[in-house]
Amino acid sequence: PLNVALILSIILGDICYMTVGGLLVKAITSICFVILGLVNLTYVILQKQNNLKFPIIMAIGLFFAMLGDIMLNIEFIVGALLFAVGHVWYFIAYNFLQKFKPSDLIYGMAIFVPAIIFILCMPIFDFGSLLMKFIVMFYALIISFMVGKSIANLVATPTRQNILITIGSILFFFSDLMLLMNVFGNL
Repeated sequence: PLNVALILSIILGDICYMTVGGLLVKAITSICFVILGLVNLTYVILQKQNNLKFPIIMAIGLFFAMLGDIMLNIEFIVGALLFAVGHVWYFIAYNFLQKFKPSDLIYGMAIFVPAIIFILCMPIFDFGSLLMKFIVMFYALIISFMVGKSIANLVATPTRQNILITIGSILFFFSDLMLLMNVFGNL
């Protein structure tokens, strides 16, 4: 019930942010998704699970995502860098589910190369500066390898958990693609 209440709060917060706006609404909504992660981390701890590295590291990633989500509205570059740090934590967490193999990088490259081609070749984008273009490309690299690792884990071990993680990672990627188009696209 607590998970459902928090998920509904997040959805309601997102709707309010999209219709009304406001940094406070965004911050409260972002805090709710961290609380959701911490509630589930607490559940895992109470169930006396042996390996707590994955959920603890995921919670750290959620914290950085929350900070990034809030900071995007204050200072875009700082928000993007905080999100990138969150993605690094997710990548690390995914390695506790399935040990890292160099072949995992192939999945990240398969995502990164088309993303960079899209970023560099689409005439709709105006990044305003070379620094911003570099930051966007760096962010694309980080998120591509995070998504790639989730896909590599799914291919190696097709469990329900890995399916959900991969879906979440891919949705994160497409959400950021929409943000890229909204912020830098001249449509």
